[in-house]
Formats: sequence, C-alpha cells, structure tokens
Amino acid sequence: MSKEKVLPVWRSLLFVPVNVDKFVDKAHTRGADGIILDLEDSIAPSEKDNARTLVKAAAAKVKRGGGDVLVRINRPWRMAMRDIEASICPDVNALVISKAESPEHVQMIAEVVEDCEAEQGMDVGATKFLVNVEDPKSFMRMADILQAHDRIVAGGAASEDLSAEMGAEASADALYMPKMHAVMSARAAGIVPLGYVGSIADYSDLDGYRAMIERSRKLGFEGSACIHPNQAKILNEVHRPSDEDVAQARKMIDAYDEAHAKGLGAISMDGIMVDIPVVNRARNVMRRYEKITAREEKAKALNG
Repeated sequence: MSKEKVLPVWRSLLFVPVNVDKFVDKAHTRGADGIILDLEDSIAPSEKDNARTLVKAAAAKVKRGGGDVLVRINRPWRMAMRDIEASICPDVNALVISKAESPEHVQMIAEVVEDCEAEQGMDVGATKFLVNVEDPKSFMRMADILQAHDRIVAGGAASEDLSAEMGAEASADALYMPKMHAVMSARAAGIVPLGYVGSIADYSDLDGYRAMIERSRKLGFEGSACIHPNQAKILNEVHRPSDEDVAQARKMIDAYDEAHAKGLGAISMDGIMVDIPVVNRARNVMRRYEKITAREEKAKALNG
C-alpha cells in the first residue's frame, strides 16, 4: 500500500517579487500560509539574473512567520534551469511551475530538482510542486499533468493567462468550466485545488473579492495565490471552517457514530439526512479545521 501524500494548508499564497526588499522584509508579518517568491512575471528580464542571487536569503527571511516558502520559476527551459539551481535549498518548500504543458514537462523539472536536492544534502522529494496550467492545449491534458509526479501537492488553472489564451475576459462565466475541471483534476490526482472563479486584477474591490472567494470555496477550492496582503486576510478567513461549521460537523459525526454502532446506516438530524457521504464531508471539515488550527498555533508561537 502506497504512503498517503501529506498535503499542505495553503489558504493564502502571497506573491512577493524577490528583488523588492521592502516587500520581502515584511512578508512574514502578512499572515499568509505561504509566500511565493517570484522570479517570473513580476521580475523584468534585465533583473532575472540578479533576482536569482537573492532567493536563498529571501527564503530565510520570509519563513520567519511560520509560512511555507515557494518560488515561482520561469517557463523557458534555459531560464527554468537557472531558476531551479538558484532556488533549491532547505528553506524553500515548493516550486510553482507555471505554464505546465505536459506530464513530461513536470517530470523533467522533477529530475533536475532531485539532482539539486542531492547537491544540497537534502532529502530527495523534500521540494514539492504547485503546478499551474495556463493555455488551452495544456488545459486539455490537465488531469494527466496533475498526476505526473509525487512531488505535486497542489494545482490549478491560471485565470488571467488562460482567459487571454481563450480570447475571453477573465469573468466568472468564461472561467466556470475550466475552473471546475481544474477542481476535478486536482481531486482525481489527490492534491489541493487552488484558485478562484474570476479575476483578481482589481485588488481594490475587497467586497467583490470576498464574494468571489466565498463562491469559489463552495465550488471546491481550498485556497489561492494573491497579490495583496488584504487578499491574504480574506482568503484565510473564508477558507477556514467557521465555529458553526465545526460545531455542526462534530455533532453530526457523534450522532452518526452512535447510530452506526447500533447498526444504522443513516439517521435524521436537525431535519437533515446523515449518511456516509454527508458524514464524510463532516469528517473532512474536522480534518481541515485541525490542520489549519495547528498552522495558526505555530505562526502564533513564532510571532509572539
């Protein structure tokens, strides 16, 4: 029997340009579950080489708040190889693989990462992958891409890039089908579905952002990357089971377990039929609550 994959709690992943000191220095205070040190879109081509030299020191800084550290690498192979070699170290938990185009693409990166881990004296497999699909051709292979390697722990479809490639606006209507396919592909792969149905380009509309994230949570997403600390706060709140959710889940589990011990397969509780699928959802709520609580307690201890 294969060992069950340990999945991260990544309600919020805050993008930080690795070459902007004021953002790097404060990143650990923002409360995000993870910090994505960016080597891709937020770094000008002329700054790429310098940015790579900053990754390891920045990783040590941003991890001080207890969050995970991820690095988003570039897609062109020559740039990707340099990014990987500059990024693999004990302080980096995962790579964000943008524009993943095939299972073979992910597997090639995994092979390079393994060599880099060995050179750093790290355990093989320590560096996990968050994989994003960003164009229609790759989207059609998404289910296979997200199952390409054991390092993959999360995945999704990029809203802005994918909609641009579709020739569509990054609207809820245009993105509903591809985003739901992303959720299903991630679940089939046994990994965390990340994302939202819509666009985050207008980060000033926090009420609209919260509504979009609440809808996306109901559709199966467990978290998202974000570009502003205010968005990270909303993501943490929305993707955390409420006290009412937790109390209801506990009540449901206790009632079902008591009934099951008496030989009953389904019960009625507060006007709701509780059978195996329903109680399994309740158990998932409790597992998620416990993982999030553990992360919050770790962060609280580190931040005093």
